[in-house]
Amino acid sequence: MPVDENESVEQQVEEESVVVSQQALSNIYAIKTTASQEQAVSDMIAGKEHPAIHAILSPDSLTSYVMVEADEPDAIGLIIEEIPHARTIISGKSSIEEIGHFLTPKSDVEGISEGDIIELVAGPFKGERAQVQRIDESKDQVTVELYEATVPIPVTVRGDQIRVLDSGDR
Repeated sequence: MPVDENESVEQQVEEESVVVSQQALSNIYAIKTTASQEQAVSDMIAGKEHPAIHAILSPDSLTSYVMVEADEPDAIGLIIEEIPHARTIISGKSSIEEIGHFLTPKSDVEGISEGDIIELVAGPFKGERAQVQRIDESKDQVTVELYEATVPIPVTVRGDQIRVLDSGDR
């Protein structure tokens, strides 16, 4: 069978574009910011719309830093000179593997176990204390039993509507 030249050229171009896109993703730089100003700095960088900047990340769990994906650090340096709460670029670059844990969402019920004492912070039972009976991680829900109810009734609430007061595994 004859080899289709167009197919091999298309395959080679596709493989090269994958390599190029992986190289682009590896140029991630950290910018030191004033504490609690990460979101403001990332918004101001995004407002500059510079062609060398591809993505900006300012996760809540990373205090005083903003991660920027860019072609080169010099482009970032020019932009942050004009931004009030941006301090400096940290030397070196990060890879997508190093910041990947910031990109995966964390479950609201992570760290909660059966028997924990919680307080409901939203919904009709706001302010009530309860004990965790069941956890449904797939739905991000917790079934609790209210302390001050005359008849123990299981109530199912979302994981973001509770705050752990006392962990039962201590």
